[in-house]
Amino acid sequence: MEQAGARVPLELHADCSRCAALCCVVLPFARSADFAVDKPAGTACGHLQDDLRCGIHDRLRERGFAGCTVFDCFGAGQHVTAAFGGPAVRPDAAVADAFAVQRRLHEFAWYLDDALDRADAAAVHADARRALAAVVALAETPPAVRDAAVVDGLHREVDDVLARTSAAVRAAARAGLPGRRRDRRRADLVGARLAGADLRAVDLRGAWLMGADLRGADLRVADLVGADLRGADLRDADLTDALFVTGPQAAAARGNLGTRLPGRVARPTHWTGRATR
Repeated sequence: MEQAGARVPLELHADCSRCAALCCVVLPFARSADFAVDKPAGTACGHLQDDLRCGIHDRLRERGFAGCTVFDCFGAGQHVTAAFGGPAVRPDAAVADAFAVQRRLHEFAWYLDDALDRADAAAVHADARRALAAVVALAETPPAVRDAAVVDGLHREVDDVLARTSAAVRAAARAGLPGRRRDRRRADLVGARLAGADLRAVDLRGAWLMGADLRGADLRVADLVGADLRGADLRDADLTDALFVTGPQAAAARGNLGTRLPGRVARPTHWTGRATR
């Protein structure tokens, strides 16, 4: 599998050294299990230092800021920072709007790059490449002249490409699997007991899997686009070829060294426990 973004002329990985700490300033958060305090949009986090670095970056979870550890701008931060003049940019409303749109476009590109890596979806690749070209063109358009309606239309196009990619890839995988596969698209599986479950090639698109027990589950070639994995237990689970998995999804879940992820998704640093089998 190629490195994520190999086909995409956009950076899809955040580089905080080239960003004006946009996520720490423009985004709001509310006191909760994910954040220790309230912070309104447009106000710098109290832990942001003068050098635009987080003063508790290596202790975020311990200090009650787990929500920060599961956020990923997909490289939008450094792009917007450069577009507005560099690290000295003032993160005003225009920058905040540009950042929100740019992150959305970079996430589209992440998914389309995954789609283009799926040989079993070759029939969809031409449409995926066209959608990706449109995403890149819009991402490189100056923020001041971007049309939000065009972004919404592109979202629908990307969603269609991903759905057809998923159907093709999962159909090919199911041909070699025993029994019927019950799709659980947008299913309420909060806290579900799915340890050891065979979920290969299952459609879990948009499923609510918060707190689900997925220890040792087989999720190869399952479609996880938009699935909510907050607090899900993925210890020893196999997501090797799962479709459309993102870093934030993995970081929001619990895992260990026995959890197998798609090659394009980095292992969260807090997944430190040993494999249990």
